[in-house]
Formats: sequence, C-alpha cells, structure tokens
Amino acid sequence: MHITILVTNTDESVFAQAHPRDGEKFMQLLGPVRPDWQFSIFSVKDGAFPAGLADTDGVIVTGSPASVHDPDPWVGQLLETVRHIVQAGIPLFGACFGHQAVALALGGTVARNPTGWVLGLVNTHMQGPGHLRLYAAHLEQVTAPPAGAQIVGATADCPIAAMTIGPRVLTTQYHPEMTHDFIAALTEQMQDTLPARVISTARASLHHRADTDAIAAHIVTFFEAAVQDRAASKSIAVT
Repeated sequence: MHITILVTNTDESVFAQAHPRDGEKFMQLLGPVRPDWQFSIFSVKDGAFPAGLADTDGVIVTGSPASVHDPDPWVGQLLETVRHIVQAGIPLFGACFGHQAVALALGGTVARNPTGWVLGLVNTHMQGPGHLRLYAAHLEQVTAPPAGAQIVGATADCPIAAMTIGPRVLTTQYHPEMTHDFIAALTEQMQDTLPARVISTARASLHHRADTDAIAAHIVTFFEAAVQDRAASKSIAVT
C-alpha cells in the first residue's frame, strides 16, 4: 500500500529539528505494523503539494501549531486538496490540525478550546478500539462536524475528539504519531510559554503512556478497509 503524508507542521525551531519530523513519525508508527507499506512525504506547509494523487492508496494530514484559520496560501490550498481527496474517494486520515482541516474544508467549524490549551496524555473512547490513552497538544478543536460526519470519539472537554465520514475518512484531535519521549520533551519546551496549570497537568498525565500499538492497528485497519471499499465501489461502477 502507498500512503501519501501531507506535513503541515510549521515548527522549524531548534527543538523541532532535534526530533524526527512528522512524516517520519507516522512512518515509525505504521511501518512496524505494515512493513511492506510505502510512504511519500510532502511538506505542504512549504507549498510542496503532490502533483496528483492517482498513484496513492491513502492520505494522512498531520498536526501543526498553525491554525486552520491562518490566511497563508498553503492552508487554503490544503483545504481545497482535502475536498478533492474526499470527492475522489481516496481514504483519508487526519490528526489534530489534520482533523480540524478536514472538518473546516467540508463545512464544519473550528474554534479555540473553551478551557484553553490541552497538553499531555488524554483518556478518550473511540468506536472500534474502545478506551484509548492518546497524546494531545492543541489550542483549537472542532466545534461542529461537517454534514454526514459521525462522531466516534469524545472526552468531556473535547466532544468531537474523533470522527468518520463514510468508510473512507477518519480523523482524531490527538497525536497517535507522538512518542512518549517526544511529548515529555515538548512539555518541558513549552513550560515558559503556557500556563503553569497546563504544564503541571501534562507532567502528571505522563506518568502513563499512550496506547500507541492500539491506535496504530486501528489506523492500519481503517486504511485497509477503506481501500477495499473504494475498490468495491469501482468494481460496481464498471459492472
């Protein structure tokens, strides 16, 4: 299977460059589960979009400290690309910024979290894998899903923590690609820029680890089922 990763992370700090970039993180997440999968990475935040998606089986849109409301041209182009992906029936997974971009591109709304920053390990429930502990780092969230979306994950502070749109779109507000070491380092990196309450809560939450294997398996299963659904639809259209 060939997966195209659209990297939206705008962080080019010394800290960011000392850690694997988001495309590599997703490869490290999914590669051990499906060693035969191939990945292509495009830094769309730099305007590097794929010329076409005819040769891809699925697309991942990563997280970012950017806002989906930013006026930067690449953000608008990404939203248009998301609409094209969905219209073409290409399986699509979005994480954090990617989750929000899918919602906004398809008519949903995104706004600042009522309680401010969410950072650290979050306990949620997602249809399929059930209870999950996932890493979070976000100031905005989806506040209204697009038409046709089904909410499949939620927490008290994030009622739309995950959603599906038909069998070929899956998104989550959280970061399945982040490792424990990375989120711990990120928390310390942000200690001087976020409220002390946010940092202390994040540190306390990181006494536990995310259910990385479970979410990786869920994403793989989603893509495989979505690809089969797309192939079946094409077969029916031909016959």
